[in-house]
Amino acid sequence: MSKLNIVLVEPEIPQNTGNIARTCALTGARLHLVGPMGFKIDDKKLKRAGLDYWHLLDISYYDSLADFFAKNDGNFFYFSTKARHIHSDISYPTENCYLVFGKETAGLPEELLLKNPESCVRIPMLNNPDARSLNLSNSVAIGVYECLRQWGYPELLVKGELHRLHW
Repeated sequence: MSKLNIVLVEPEIPQNTGNIARTCALTGARLHLVGPMGFKIDDKKLKRAGLDYWHLLDISYYDSLADFFAKNDGNFFYFSTKARHIHSDISYPTENCYLVFGKETAGLPEELLLKNPESCVRIPMLNNPDARSLNLSNSVAIGVYECLRQWGYPELLVKGELHRLHW
C-alpha cells in the first residue's frame, strides 16, 4: 500500500498543525513533526483544532531536521514559494513519498532548497507583495490531495450516497 508522508519543519501555529493532523488522519498520511516547535502538543489551541484526531494518527517526532533526515529515506518534495516547479506538474512516486513544508513565518531553510532545486515545488498564486503565501494547513491539503489524486485515492471513500428526503 502507498503511504504518503507529511513533514512539518518547525511548525509555529498550533491551529495549523491541528488542522494538518486532521487531514492526515482522514487521508491515511503519516505525519512527521520536526522541532523545535512553537508550541507544546498539549496546547489548548492544538486540541481545539485537531487533537481529537490524534489517536488516529501515525505520527513521529524529531528534534531537528538533521534528526529527521538521519531516520528517513525517500523521495522528498519541498514546498516553497521560491520553487520553479508547479506542484501539480510533478509525478509523485507511490513509494517513500515525503511532502515537506516549512514553518509559517520563514518556510524551509534556503540551504535545503538550494541543494534540491529539482525537488522544490510551488503552489501557484498571485504575485501580490502584500501577501506572503497560502496558509500552511491549506497548502498541505492542496499537496496531499494532488498526490492522492495521482495515486487514484487509494483506500479513500470516493463515492457518497445522497439520502432521500421525505417532504
